[in-house]
Amino acid sequence: MALTVKVLWAIIGCGIVTWLSRVIPFVLVKNFDLPKWLIHYLSFVPLVIMTALIMENIFTHHAGSLPTVNYENLLATVPTFVAAIISKSLIVIVVVGIVSMALIRLAF
Repeated sequence: MALTVKVLWAIIGCGIVTWLSRVIPFVLVKNFDLPKWLIHYLSFVPLVIMTALIMENIFTHHAGSLPTVNYENLLATVPTFVAAIISKSLIVIVVVGIVSMALIRLAF
């Protein structure tokens, strides 16, 4: 694909919109004091996002029927979850997850 002026402006425009959508909330929140209930509510957002990502990978969607379990991902999740509870270290969680998935794929 050749880089035309139109494509270049589209890339620049998308970059600006993406950057602004990530920066404006920080600028707005910096100038206001949020209520405690809102801060408490927002504290659950990372947990909900991670849960959605994990569930999306454990279950495989099939149109018109119930989801099926992806057993490779489920088996890799168990030691990773145990490592998360024990260590509470992101690097340990990532390494255990990668090694678990590698061993499972090697075995099956």
